[in-house]
Amino acid sequence: MEAKGAISISEKFWNASLEELKQGYSCEAEGTLAVFHCLVCGEQFEKGMIYKDGDRFYEAERFAAMHVDRSHGGMFNWLLTLDKKLTGLTDLQKGLLRAFRDNLTDAEAAKELGIGSTSTVRNHRFTLREKVKQAKLFLSIMELAEEKPGASSPLVSIPRTAVMVDERFAITEEENDDILRAYFKQGLDGPLAEFPKKQKRKAAILRHLIQRFEPGRTYSEKEINAVLEAAYPDYVTLRRYLIDYGLLDRKEDGSSYWVRL
Repeated sequence: MEAKGAISISEKFWNASLEELKQGYSCEAEGTLAVFHCLVCGEQFEKGMIYKDGDRFYEAERFAAMHVDRSHGGMFNWLLTLDKKLTGLTDLQKGLLRAFRDNLTDAEAAKELGIGSTSTVRNHRFTLREKVKQAKLFLSIMELAEEKPGASSPLVSIPRTAVMVDERFAITEEENDDILRAYFKQGLDGPLAEFPKKQKRKAAILRHLIQRFEPGRTYSEKEINAVLEAAYPDYVTLRRYLIDYGLLDRKEDGSSYWVRL
């Protein structure tokens, strides 16, 4: 179970800088220690420690970078696996970006992707570069809009694995706290009073409940049910919604479950 007040992997991911997202890890102080966190799976590497790989030894940051490449295929490839609702990229655009990264010519990219002509590839290349310009301007505008003191309560982080990214996750931190207090009347570690019908309230409750499971651990269905039943008698409904919202995953035969990171 995640410690109370701990930052989830998704929150670390969304709070990361552009440079951190590109490298796949961030460095944060934890007490007197500095720790490198993998933004994909949450694995930690303590600064000052030496890590062994075969017959070679590496400092923590170098080992964190190696971990991202070996375990997740590098951030370029991993980021392209994210849902279109998160990246805004179509499958064709993802294919083109891979082709550009591989230094394929427009003609080679057209052949590889089966899109017929170099002019089509050229047009897509131009469109993607325009998206970069727009993204830079948008980020600047948003940062200027939100830097004024007394701005409205920030939105809670959307789980990186969410499969339905829409207005149900448009919840401010203040709203989220109010919802949790209203439905967990005996405290946040206690039982759920009822499971609401409104989607936004469901999203807040499910984000909270998934923290009762340990990332990286595999659970049996019986173990999942036991944790959820302690929160609410209709644990089957909770389990289904956790899966539907992309917070919990399982094998097709239901033999094992795990938190989606």
